[in-house]
Amino acid sequence: MIELLGLVGIPPDKYHVFPHEMSGGQRQRVAIARALAVNPKMVILDEPVSSLDVSIQAQIVNLLKELQANLQVSMIFISHDLPLVKYIADKVIVMYGGKIVEAARCTEIFQNPKHPYTKALIAAATPASGGHIKDSTKTSYL
Repeated sequence: MIELLGLVGIPPDKYHVFPHEMSGGQRQRVAIARALAVNPKMVILDEPVSSLDVSIQAQIVNLLKELQANLQVSMIFISHDLPLVKYIADKVIVMYGGKIVEAARCTEIFQNPKHPYTKALIAAATPASGGHIKDSTKTSYL
């Protein structure tokens, strides 16, 4: 576990502290290390950065991408943050009313949404750009 804590960026002086003595970002890093401790093939992340400051969100998202590549672990990333989804996802599933209404590669969903709910969701998330989310794959998350 110590190796995993180092891998996710927890400094050694935090290895033996209580959770309330850690920042939100550090607690999230510990949660990620715990999830990886069993060497999973897949990790499900439900809004993993929604409660964090923007700068910490970027660090955690970039850490997740790095871990995904280095550890060859698949991730199911549940989020309402569409720019984040566009940055991190290869494939996207859109749900409405508890049912899947659209599933496709990320670029297809954002460039050519088919379902009316998907179209409305993208338009609502990006009113100033006419429903087009800036291509964030060429830059870092922030």
